[in-house]
Amino acid sequence: MKAINAIRMGGVDVLPLVEGGKGVAVSNGETCGTWAAAGGVGTFSAVNADSYDADGQVIRQVYHGKTRRDRHEELVRYAIDGAITQAKRARDIAGPKGRIHANILWEMGGAERVARGMLEGAKGLINGITCGAGMPYRLADIARDYGVHYYPIVSSGRAFSALWKRAYHKTREWLGGVVYEDPWLAGGHNGLSNSENPKVPEDPYPRVLKLRQQMREFGLDDTPIIMAGGVWWLEEWEHWIDNPELGPVAFQFGTRPLLTQESPISDAWKQRLVTLKAGDVLLQPFSPTGFYSSAVRNEFLQELEDRNERQVAFTGEPIGEHLAEYGVGPRKRIVYVTPHDLARINHWEAEGFIEAMRTPDNTLIFVTPENSREIVKDQVDCMGCLSQCRFSNWSQHEPEFSNGKKADPRSFCIQKTLQDVAHDGALEKNLMFAGHNAYRFGQDPFYSNGFVPSVKQLVERIMTGR
Repeated sequence: MKAINAIRMGGVDVLPLVEGGKGVAVSNGETCGTWAAAGGVGTFSAVNADSYDADGQVIRQVYHGKTRRDRHEELVRYAIDGAITQAKRARDIAGPKGRIHANILWEMGGAERVARGMLEGAKGLINGITCGAGMPYRLADIARDYGVHYYPIVSSGRAFSALWKRAYHKTREWLGGVVYEDPWLAGGHNGLSNSENPKVPEDPYPRVLKLRQQMREFGLDDTPIIMAGGVWWLEEWEHWIDNPELGPVAFQFGTRPLLTQESPISDAWKQRLVTLKAGDVLLQPFSPTGFYSSAVRNEFLQELEDRNERQVAFTGEPIGEHLAEYGVGPRKRIVYVTPHDLARINHWEAEGFIEAMRTPDNTLIFVTPENSREIVKDQVDCMGCLSQCRFSNWSQHEPEFSNGKKADPRSFCIQKTLQDVAHDGALEKNLMFAGHNAYRFGQDPFYSNGFVPSVKQLVERIMTGR
């Protein structure tokens, strides 16, 4: 394997190994600080990070506000306090020279307020801020105002070009690097465009090369590209290292740090990782963000898949083939479906899926009464964790605080499930983000006999090869 040399990033030399930020409360100050202490770039998630009480116990994020706007303010406060807490924790572990990054999602509720509140409360502790899940045009301004470097997350050269031309060209001195997050390989939310097929992965090399070519047009020859998604052993990426065509490249590891001693996820979650097989991570479209995301196949995702299959179109009056009457809701208000779909409905109802729920685009989905009650409760309890949410129809923009559409029961409350799984909730009943290489835990002899490495041991292993 080629020698792994330090790379210039954010004005200092670091190992080209970056910890990928994972929310909620999965990439925390301990994992981040330890990764940074090992010579790489540590990243904690500022997406509703944990705070602790005087006994060191996690403060559960309970919402008392009577309105979504009130609960949203509570959420922002929780997020800022948690991010500051994790930044301090990371710095204590990493020491003064360790490189600490904070990760946020631009589409999270109050993203700019959280970022500024975190950087204000943790001055001098954070070296960089990474941000994806949307087009974070104002990220550069935030970074400049607080003297930290910024690292936008993109999935194409075209996306970076738009960011650069509209905003980033004004603050080039604070651009520390560009994270290329592969839509088909990375875990969590992915930047898959409407023109790209989720079932037909593309080779990342030509896509990253196009990104570099675009960056060179802007004079960014020496700005590192951070490859995120699908990275396991660096020897598998040797042709990327010291490649003049690509320029300086670092590698981001999001999934592998899950299985470390410092990782805060439950032992059950860690044990589940080593049992995964190829194909056990699903790229799916159910997220309330509107983005595709990659997560472990389990009962939670299966229920969402099934829920979306039990779906029929309806009309308010008889039109075309929609001639069969069907009564919706307690008052049995008549809508019209096709005779074929009515037969499907009768079959689903015989199986217990007797509750018909309307979607924003004139379809009905069929769920059990129990699922219907849970969906409605989750929608009512919304705390505005996203800037816009298709599940609850929340929008953080005044005056309506609504995206103008009906709440979509085909999705789910992402804040609820991520908080639950991060704090020992049932694995089968919640969303478990993971990259598509997660099955390699069970194949890699490094993890044989139940071995769980420390972060330091993992970094050393990555540096030395298989």
